[in-house]
Amino acid sequence: MKNFCRLVLFVFLVSSAIAQAQNDYPKNYFRNPLNIPMQLAANFGAVRANHFHMGLDLRTNSQENLPVVASADGYVSRVKIERYGFGNAVYISHPNGYTTVYAHLNKYFDELDEYVKERQYKEEKWEQDIAFSPGLFPVKKGQLIALSGNTGGSAGPHLHFEIRDTKTEECINPLLFGFSIPDSVSPVISGLYWYDRRFSTYEPGANSISVKKAGNVYTTNVVRVNSPVISFGIKAVDKANKGFNLGIYQAELLMDGQLIYRFSIDKISYDDTRYQNGCIDYTKFIRDKMSIQHLSALPGMQLQGYSQPGLSGIINLQDEQLHNIEIVLKDVDGNIGRLTTKVQLNKTEAGISSTGKTVKAGETKTITTENSEITFDKNSVYDAVNFNLYEKPEAAENAISNTIFLHNTYVPVHDNYTLKIRPDRKLTKEEKNKVVMLLDYGSDKEAVKVTWDGDRAEGKFKRLGNVRLILDTSLPLVITEWKNESEINTASLRLKGYTEVGDIVSFRAELDGKWVRFARSKDYFIYVFDERCPKGSGKHTLNVTTVNTAGNINTQTLIFYR
Repeated sequence: MKNFCRLVLFVFLVSSAIAQAQNDYPKNYFRNPLNIPMQLAANFGAVRANHFHMGLDLRTNSQENLPVVASADGYVSRVKIERYGFGNAVYISHPNGYTTVYAHLNKYFDELDEYVKERQYKEEKWEQDIAFSPGLFPVKKGQLIALSGNTGGSAGPHLHFEIRDTKTEECINPLLFGFSIPDSVSPVISGLYWYDRRFSTYEPGANSISVKKAGNVYTTNVVRVNSPVISFGIKAVDKANKGFNLGIYQAELLMDGQLIYRFSIDKISYDDTRYQNGCIDYTKFIRDKMSIQHLSALPGMQLQGYSQPGLSGIINLQDEQLHNIEIVLKDVDGNIGRLTTKVQLNKTEAGISSTGKTVKAGETKTITTENSEITFDKNSVYDAVNFNLYEKPEAAENAISNTIFLHNTYVPVHDNYTLKIRPDRKLTKEEKNKVVMLLDYGSDKEAVKVTWDGDRAEGKFKRLGNVRLILDTSLPLVITEWKNESEINTASLRLKGYTEVGDIVSFRAELDGKWVRFARSKDYFIYVFDERCPKGSGKHTLNVTTVNTAGNINTQTLIFYR
C-alpha cells in the first residue's frame, strides 16, 4: 500500500510538472506554418549526429515549393544562406518575445528574395547571414514568406520549424505551444541496458537486457549485476498518430518508489546541443546505429535544464536484496510508456582500473608517442577513457608522417583537442605551407590546414580516429555535366567540385568578366540562369577559380552558348 501511494504521488507530481512547463508558453499564438495539416517527421530533442534536433520537421508530402507562411505577426529579422545546416532559412521575430525559424527553403517571398539577391551580387558572396531592422520586412500571421524545399543538410523535402527565445536564442520545444497534432500513442520501449559505473560507461560498456510487453507495461527478468555501482539506459521511441519514430520528451527512473533521475527536453541552446553526446550511449549510436538514452548523469555532461538537479541516476547497491526499478516515459500529450523490473547484486567482480593515459572529465591531459602529442582540455570528454594512443608507418604516397591512432571512433569528444605530429622528413617553407592534417573517422574524413609549432604540425578536431599528415600539391577543379563549347538549354548550370584531399574552401565564378551567383549544395555549384545570362544571348565565357584546404588554387575557363 505504501509503494502504491508513493506511485500515485509520483505520477501526480510528474503530471503537475508537465502541466506547469506547458502553461509557461502561450497557446494558440502561433499557427501551423504550412497550409496542410501538421505531421511530424521529427520532433524537438530527437537524437542526431552530435546534436539534439532543435525544432520540428514538418512533412510536406514529399514535395517541394509548398507555401510557407508566418506563424504570427512580426518582422523578418534575419536571413541565413549556407551550404549545409539550414540551407536557406528565414527568421521572424514576434512582439511576444519569441522568434520563429523556417529552414531548408527553396525561395523567399519576392521582395525579400530580390533584396537578398542584390546583397549577394553587391558583396560577390553567395553565403549570407543578414540581420534586418523591424521596419524593413514586416509580416502578418498567415502571410506567405517562402516556398519549402530541400536545401542545406536536408535529406528529403520538409520544413524545419523552430521557436526561440528572442533574447537568449534558446530553442524551445514547439509542442509546448499547443499546436494541434493529435497524439494518443504511448512511447514504445524496446531495450534496457545497465552500465558498470565504477569507472566509465565506455568501459566495459552496455549490458543488454531483453524487454517484453505485458499488458500496458513493459517488463524484464530480474536484472542481476556484478557491480555495486550501476546506471541504466533506455532504448525507446515516441510515436505520433501519424508520423515517424520520434524522440523521447521525458523520462523518470525510480528505485524502490524513490525518484533517482529525471530528464525532460523543454529548451536547448545551440551552444549546448553537442552535450547530447553525454546523454546517449555514443558507442551504440555510432557503431550500431542504435539510440540509447542514459538515465543518469555523466561526469562531463553539463547541459543545463535537461536533468533534474540533485538526481544522478547512479545506483549504489548496498546489499544483495531485490530492488524495484520503474522507468516512466512521457510525451508532451501525457501518453505514458512504463517499464518495471527488479535489480539484484550478485557477487562483485573486478572492474576497470585507471591507467597513466586515463582522460577524465574536468581534467586536462596530454599524452604522447615518439612523434605525436595529443592534449585534451577539461571539457573534452564526458566520461573517463583509458586512452589508447599509438602510431604506425603510413604507406600512402602523399603521406609525410606515421598514422596516429587516436583510441577509436566510438568515444565522443566535446571540445576540440589539439594534436601535434612530427613529419617523417624535413620540409621546405613552401612544402610546409601545403601540409594538411587528415582525420579518418570511419564514415568520413576531415582535413584541416595545419599551423606549425617548431618542427611539429598542429591541428584541432572534435572527433577521434586515425590521423596523418598529407603534403597536398594537387589542384582542385570543377567537373561539368555538359561538353565544353556546347549549347545549354536547361534552367540552370551545374558544376561538381572535386579535390583529392579536404574540401573546396573557396569558389569564385565570373561570367564574361563579372561575378555570377552560384549556390552550393553539398559538392555541387549551381547557377540558375537569370537576367545576366538570358536564353538566346549567344556565347559566354565562364572563369571558375577554386581553392582547396591546402591552399592550392586552380582557374578553369569554360565556354558555353545560350
